Amino acid sequence: MTVDSTLLAFILFAAFIVVTLGLVTYASRQSRKASDFYNAGGSLNGFQNGLAISADYMSAASFLGIAGLISLYGFDGFFYSVGFLVAWLLALLLVAEPLRNTGRYTMGDAVAFRMREQPVRAAAAGSTVIVSIFYLLAQMVGAGALVALLLDLTDPAAKNWIIVAVGALMVVYVTIGGMRGTTYVQITQAFLLIAGAAAMTFMVLLNFDFNINDLLNKAGEMSGQGGAFLEPGGRFGVEVVGDAWATLIGKIDLISLSLALVLGTAGLPHILIRFYTVPTARVARRSVNWAIGNIGLFYLMTIALGFGAAALVSREVLGRGLNDDGSLVDASGNVAAPQLALELGGGDGSIGGGFMLAFIGAVAFAVILATVSGLTLASSSSFAHDLYGGVIRKGKASSKEEVHVARIATVVIGLVAVVLAIFSQGLNVAFLVGLAFAIAASANLPAVLLSMFWKRFNTRGAVFAIYGGLGAALLLLVLSPNFTGASNSLIPLSTGIDLNIFPLRNPGLISIPFGFFMGWLGTITSKESDPKMWAELEVRSLTGADVGKPAVH
Repeated sequence: MTVDSTLLAFILFAAFIVVTLGLVTYASRQSRKASDFYNAGGSLNGFQNGLAISADYMSAASFLGIAGLISLYGFDGFFYSVGFLVAWLLALLLVAEPLRNTGRYTMGDAVAFRMREQPVRAAAAGSTVIVSIFYLLAQMVGAGALVALLLDLTDPAAKNWIIVAVGALMVVYVTIGGMRGTTYVQITQAFLLIAGAAAMTFMVLLNFDFNINDLLNKAGEMSGQGGAFLEPGGRFGVEVVGDAWATLIGKIDLISLSLALVLGTAGLPHILIRFYTVPTARVARRSVNWAIGNIGLFYLMTIALGFGAAALVSREVLGRGLNDDGSLVDASGNVAAPQLALELGGGDGSIGGGFMLAFIGAVAFAVILATVSGLTLASSSSFAHDLYGGVIRKGKASSKEEVHVARIATVVIGLVAVVLAIFSQGLNVAFLVGLAFAIAASANLPAVLLSMFWKRFNTRGAVFAIYGGLGAALLLLVLSPNFTGASNSLIPLSTGIDLNIFPLRNPGLISIPFGFFMGWLGTITSKESDPKMWAELEVRSLTGADVGKPAVH
């Protein structure tokens, strides 16, 4: 017996979209105030917010990108999982509670608390939008690859239309449901993702009688690399024979990536706004603990998914075929998890294979939609609340007016993300997320930490930190192989454009310290100081007194 997995996938996709549209419509009927749109009225409990944070974090980069990297490059693919998980310790210990106690809706609220609001809010809004768009690219590229595989679409234009459809859906979710509706979608997605990954992990281990050594040995054998597949050096820090410089750059690039992954989480805008959706700092900490548990469990399962794909699916299938020189047609590995699901279910044409492929594809699609909704909400909220309300209208805009602007910004940001994602196809989604982490750690993290913990920090320091870190990260990206000069650059070699003078693919090693340096430089070159506002910030951040009330300058 056979089953049409394409039809089944389409049915499951449609069912998920109908259910989630029902959830956001229900949420819209409960939303009566601006706070409902921005932070769900601060009414979520720790478990709910922990699941929503997990859904924001366990994105296409985790489910598709990391599994793909492990399946093609072995040990090195797991670097992303380790970095993503360790990063939560910094967020829990340094950011979650003080940020929750000093802000209302956005990162800009907390950073501008004791500063001159207009320049700081303008910088925070710009950084939030740029970081969110980079993260959105990863999700939408993953959506294009995933749905094209499931619906058996080979025309490149089909992927473009899939990206457009994902963009349209995320705009609908955010404009109708706001934070409350987005949270409902994310909680649903978190349950589906953990259940789907657990089922696949169980089936992978069952194939090897729960003997992990057999699984790893088979993965090494199928990769053609043997024991080397289980050792460092498959993708990062590769030893290039006869080229000591290239070898050194590869190792430094790994350090740069690791730094960005560990520090980036505490600067991601769609994660930071999650701390405002709970009633107290204690619940914020509890929600982070729930998130760490869910995320840690999931990343353990990505090991089984990645090595399972390497062991059970041929390398040629994982790479979507081979070029004439023997290299992979698709070196991103973004379709490894769906291909593994097909194999676990019984192979192409079988009922089990068709169902597993369709189900895991629908789960991954749910992951993407939930994450892009959270990102779009974070960027549109910052644009409306910080830039429009705080800078353009100078605090005189009504709550209703701000929410209206946020909905318009959602449409514009969605259009920009769609266009950029169409041109970014072919890049690994985990790699794209690594870039977003580097930008967030370079621009947002210095401003957040210095504003919370350095008494002398002032307006010029905050503006210098955000613009300096952001500018350095973006400039280095443009001058790196990501943009031009390499076979997999954003601008193809055939154009003849080559700006590649910065050898690292991840700029974090340079741009993150530069962001902190610029925050220090801006502060010491300004005489601005407000001990009274520092004292108020310190009391609020440590005790939670007067949470949600604007700072009185």
